[in-house]
Amino acid sequence: MQFSNEADMTEREKIIEQSWEELSYILAATDDKELIKNFLLELLSKHEAKEISDRWTVVRMLDQGISQRKIAENLEMSLCKITRGSKEYKKENSAFRRMIELYKKNATL
Repeated sequence: MQFSNEADMTEREKIIEQSWEELSYILAATDDKELIKNFLLELLSKHEAKEISDRWTVVRMLDQGISQRKIAENLEMSLCKITRGSKEYKKENSAFRRMIELYKKNATL
């Protein structure tokens, strides 16, 4: 979560930013897919895990050229949720798109 300026951040925002830095670091430090999966499933509620899974699925489907309307129909989701993912995916230097490319390059499921 990038807050505008550290000087403008509340103490809570600083803690949140530090937590994101730590989580990013530990996830990047391991290549143990099972450990990462179990860690995330323990960290997140079932609802949060489903939401993240849904967002990843939306972005992968967008990358495959599937229309937002078809994604909404297939996943039984609102177009609003899909539009958010689409907007992020279309941004220049999109982290979504970079992660999709990394996945396609390295995936061996």
